[in-house]
Amino acid sequence: MSGENDLIKLYSGRILALAADIPHLSRLDDADATVKKRSPLCGSTITVDVKVQDGRISEFGQDVKACALGQASASVVGGAIVGTTRAQVEKAREQLSAMLKKDGSAPEAPFDGLEVLMPAREYKNRHASILLVLDATAEAFEQAERANCA
Repeated sequence: MSGENDLIKLYSGRILALAADIPHLSRLDDADATVKKRSPLCGSTITVDVKVQDGRISEFGQDVKACALGQASASVVGGAIVGTTRAQVEKAREQLSAMLKKDGSAPEAPFDGLEVLMPAREYKNRHASILLVLDATAEAFEQAERANCA
């Protein structure tokens, strides 16, 4: 029964509340870049649209088809993403990966809300879903910068 109790703790009320209230769930019609990422292990999929202005994300949209943990991650990121730089997004992705895979600390602000996913460290099969939104956003940011320079 301890495995069942661990799952109950993992899917805390806070995670479920985040999953139920994801910001920026509408897609952008005129995005500078769009990236779709899928976790082959669980099938979670996230599509991210970004507009970049003056080196920062000015508009963000996402379509999230993921487990509650991936949805919670998308919720935290969606709430913090507008106004961030590419360096901040990439650092958050690195810090989140280290938090999950190497017992690292939670990401720094403005992505510090991702600490709610710390209990998922023990569930390696969920890591890819949790990382999807930052993986997609980092790639979209890079594409947008390339497109804006062309």
